[in-house]
Amino acid sequence: MLFIKQLIQSIKDKKSVVCMGLDPRINQEGTIPNYLVEEFLEPNDIILEFNKALIEECHELIPVIKPQIAFYEKYDSLQALKDTIKFAHKHDLMVILDSKRNDIGSTSEAYADSTFQVYGADACTLNAYFGFDGIKPYIERYSEKGMFILVKTSNPSSSDFQNLFSAKLDDLDPSNIEIDKQAVKLERNYVFMARLVHSWGKNMAQYHEFNNLGVVIGATFPDELKYLRSIVPSSFILIPGYGAQGGSVSDIKYGFQNNGLGGIVNSSRGITYAYRNKKQYSPEDFCMAAKDEIRDMNLSINKAIGLT
Repeated sequence: MLFIKQLIQSIKDKKSVVCMGLDPRINQEGTIPNYLVEEFLEPNDIILEFNKALIEECHELIPVIKPQIAFYEKYDSLQALKDTIKFAHKHDLMVILDSKRNDIGSTSEAYADSTFQVYGADACTLNAYFGFDGIKPYIERYSEKGMFILVKTSNPSSSDFQNLFSAKLDDLDPSNIEIDKQAVKLERNYVFMARLVHSWGKNMAQYHEFNNLGVVIGATFPDELKYLRSIVPSSFILIPGYGAQGGSVSDIKYGFQNNGLGGIVNSSRGITYAYRNKKQYSPEDFCMAAKDEIRDMNLSINKAIGLT
């Protein structure tokens, strides 16, 4: 089944566009509760137990999870990542592997194989700085899977490059040293990237007018999100930056179509470590606090985007 079809069906069934980011942190500020660290000792076991508890408690309220691979690599816990993905699938959850791969040719093919065969993810995030050469192996070898291309990321310094103006000059005479400035249309780099994604996905299979080639646009840039929504009408938007990074309901609503479809809203620390901000919950009740946070998100987001 197409990733986008399964995702939309799950969104409708669960009435939720919330994505729970699983970014495990051990012995740091805003982390996995210490009682799990003391009980299970080994990072693979600590992380898997933490993730399983969250999935068991929250799976009925969300359609998808997003583990960030860096946190599993950091603790030499890739087995926990594989087991988490299998456990999520058993609980009717889809999985976006947040790995932001970026390469070409056989290396890109190897990354695609590891993402979808070794780890068993349903979708992944990709950096398309290499252009279509870096995306082609994913589309050709795994057309049924989901891919989310970085377009406008939520971090403050994204403007260093993504906001620069560029011009496509392929159709101009290369022997002409002087360029008529009036004839050149400048657009920001993130707009060019969005247009590329739209063109790459034109021949892909669709469901409810969406294809498997999505984009990543941060909640912390609502004006850009609103503008880019019209440029990628066939793409689902993965919207990070909600909650702990400062994005709000009013910021993310522009990523959705009138029917409440078109995006998924990721929150990682805001959900998984919600027990630290909800004083009524002890560390032992971290998964209940996460469930409470997801309920609040579903209620406010669904009202804003018109998902019923």
